[in-house]
Amino acid sequence: MQDIIQLLPDSIANQIAAGEVIQRPASVVKELIENSIDAGATRIILSIKDAGRTFIQVIDNGKGMSGTDLRMAFERHATSKIRSADDLFSLTTMGFRGEALPSIAAISHIEVKSRREEDELGSLLIISGSKVEKQEMVAAAIGTSITVKNIFFNVPARRKFLKSNETERRNIFTEFERIVLVNPGVEFILIENGVETFHLPETGLRQRIVQVEGKNRSQQLIEINEETTLGKVYGYVTRPEFARKRNSSQFFFVNDRYIRHPYFHRAVTTAFDPLIAADEKPGYYIYFQVDPDAIDVNIHPTKTEVKFENEQALWQILMVAIKESLGRFNAVPTIDFDRDDAPEIPIYDSSHPAPMPKVSLDPAFNPFHTHRAETPKPAAPAFGWEELYKGFEREKEMDEQIDSEGSGTLFRPAGGDCSVPETDLFPEHYQYKQRYILTSVKSGLMMIDQHRAHVRILFDKYHEQIKNKKGIAQRVLFPEVMELSASEAALLPSIMEDLEALGFVLSDLGNRSFAIQAVPSEIENGAPSSLIRSMIAKSIETGSDLKSEIQESIALSLANLTAIPYGSTLTTEEMLLLVSQLFRSPSPTYTPDGKRIISVVSDIEIEKKMA
Repeated sequence: MQDIIQLLPDSIANQIAAGEVIQRPASVVKELIENSIDAGATRIILSIKDAGRTFIQVIDNGKGMSGTDLRMAFERHATSKIRSADDLFSLTTMGFRGEALPSIAAISHIEVKSRREEDELGSLLIISGSKVEKQEMVAAAIGTSITVKNIFFNVPARRKFLKSNETERRNIFTEFERIVLVNPGVEFILIENGVETFHLPETGLRQRIVQVEGKNRSQQLIEINEETTLGKVYGYVTRPEFARKRNSSQFFFVNDRYIRHPYFHRAVTTAFDPLIAADEKPGYYIYFQVDPDAIDVNIHPTKTEVKFENEQALWQILMVAIKESLGRFNAVPTIDFDRDDAPEIPIYDSSHPAPMPKVSLDPAFNPFHTHRAETPKPAAPAFGWEELYKGFEREKEMDEQIDSEGSGTLFRPAGGDCSVPETDLFPEHYQYKQRYILTSVKSGLMMIDQHRAHVRILFDKYHEQIKNKKGIAQRVLFPEVMELSASEAALLPSIMEDLEALGFVLSDLGNRSFAIQAVPSEIENGAPSSLIRSMIAKSIETGSDLKSEIQESIALSLANLTAIPYGSTLTTEEMLLLVSQLFRSPSPTYTPDGKRIISVVSDIEIEKKMA
């Protein structure tokens, strides 16, 4: 019988490895830029076309490679970062597996030029689907230039599963954002379809955060800095008043590497617990510098999962450091007294002692002498007690009359007239704790969540406006200017048409700044920039490419933000209107995101509780 186990060719093995390492164009961008950083580059230029599908180029001024190193770089498990297994536990570089470049070469066309400072000529290498097509000496600048074309050209199944250009573009911006935030000492340039989108010069950490997130971010940041024997924790958190309900910028970095760490995230939220609402999220940019021996980054090919040797101790250090910074910068809310009209208190001057106050007495004054002064006695203030008392007597007589007839009511009308209609004495709807509307139905007691009911009503309305483009825009007197982050600005074009259908009108001012010229007529008194940011955040979280799902996400986000909040007192007419509009909805029982609106307590259940 013939043996059936065979050794896979390198080309197939590289394609399999590419499935783990290279998932989309953003993965290529991440791996190439990290290689440039490991090469000591101080200036990196990233160029993309068609969201990276057809063209990705990274040019750096790093130390470059010789012709032999250039060829070896595309062999599987060839790396300059480690020499032995012990090196895996003392890593200081971004890459170390030796899988990225051969994986990229296996599923694309690659052209590389590289030159070291000591060489007069550089090397050119052209690879297509793991096959070397050309290698020769050429004139080249110091550093490395890598061009990747037609990603997944030979793996059509993988290419088919790529998302829309907007989604892939957003993923590239996300990876780019993570890298630039941890390398403020490197100059970055991003060119998209021939147009320079970002130019981030070398700067400090706080300034780099402002470059990425917008100039308004600077005043929101509180610095944290704690150094212990276990390592150093530093960075910034946002002030509690700037916490958002979704899509807050939240970044952890360890030894200049972006990571995800839910355990440390909990330390941050614990520090903020007394200061923000339960559904709000603080922003943070937190950097750990620890001994490489104390962490393990060799867990997943994406290298975003890291194990710490002293997680519990670092958790405590992080939480205490944030609490201390919040207290030091007076982030805890305090009573703010109005001092504008306060009298000025003079500064004490010891050379001019204050004089002793003088008091003049009238020795002839006798408080028991009633006929001394001829000043007329002031008249009593005209409060009209008699008229008020008469009204009270009328109400008292009416109450006694009602009690004598055995028809006391829970809702008494304001006034003395008992001849009001029965629907006013016994309203069909009752508001409970400014949260629920209670009403009697045939089977028992119906409870309606007033906020969720309004969300359902507004969602149907906004969704219809987006589909039919019938939103009514209300011009604002003073346009509000908002500055978006890189990821927010990347998503905005994909939802701009739907925002305009709702009634938003935005003007592009350049440099990720937009002026809000008009808003939907229903929210002209709201905070339009916050609404737009929230809708962008919801769309980013949804991550959908289907137009219908994006429209539903925008409509739901706006409905949640503009619906009547819990704690609002409703009149009987408002409750009646809300309930009637709810039952005109095609889906009155649940909100669009699946939350229950209506619940009925049956008569049987009520009788059991009263038994």
